[in-house]
Amino acid sequence: MTKLKPNRKLLYHEKKARKAGYHLIAGVDEAGRGPLAGPVVAASVVLKDLKVKFKNRIDDSKVLSPKARLKAYDEIRRKAFFGVGIIGEKKIDSLNIYKATILTMEKAVKGLGIKPDLLLIDGNLKLKIPCKKVNICGGDSKSLSIACASIIAKVTRDRIMEKYHKAYPHYGFKYHKGYGTKRHFEAISKYGPSPIHRMTFRPIKQDFPGMRRVF
Repeated sequence: MTKLKPNRKLLYHEKKARKAGYHLIAGVDEAGRGPLAGPVVAASVVLKDLKVKFKNRIDDSKVLSPKARLKAYDEIRRKAFFGVGIIGEKKIDSLNIYKATILTMEKAVKGLGIKPDLLLIDGNLKLKIPCKKVNICGGDSKSLSIACASIIAKVTRDRIMEKYHKAYPHYGFKYHKGYGTKRHFEAISKYGPSPIHRMTFRPIKQDFPGMRRVF
């Protein structure tokens, strides 16, 4: 049985912000910067109560099993305010993934329905949101709010990729979620890029330099 990480160990940044006078503290994280296909998804989460106790493990979404993520996802939705931002592959190609990720995170914050007075942001991305911002490298394992956001973003994106699998089953999207696995590379080599592949990403740009999507 997986040992749960006590909430208090993940609430250092939230409690520090609360002592400094901030009340609506939002964690922000993304999923899908690295894949060769599909959207980048971000989530923003404000815990309804810093004393909240989760029955399920809340941690960096990458260290949780799919089953554990789904259980945590449902519990987070009950115990927090959350917003989601989604930017598709065409926009990623036109902007670049760095700018698209920032835009996605900003959309997630705006989708909260409430205005946070402080953002805890995973990584070093600079968001144009009019409030205090704190960047935390590896924040999804250091902040409960960011960990919650990472789970919401990951589950949301996985579900999108599972739907794309039904539309383009030859690529196996439900298995690798668009990441560059051996199976994925073999499918791209055999069938060429699909309409949801990021044409500016290597090796797609390198191997199919003149190809454009057909819509």
